[in-house]
Amino acid sequence: MVDLKQLDIQYVTNQSGEKTAVILSLANFQTLVEDLTDLAVAAERQDEPAISHQELLDEMKQDGLL
Repeated sequence: MVDLKQLDIQYVTNQSGEKTAVILSLANFQTLVEDLTDLAVAAERQDEPAISHQELLDEMKQDGLL
């Protein structure tokens, strides 16, 4: 996860000096989008039943993934 202190954020201000937007490097923006995507997937799946690590390994072996 990105540390907000290390993003090197630049602010766009209006004529009153109020911050209205931010400028990020493309790499930092992409990292933030990836983090948001991961969080969204985790939130969508939070009510799914959990299985043990061993059950996961067994299923992966049956599917030929291991």
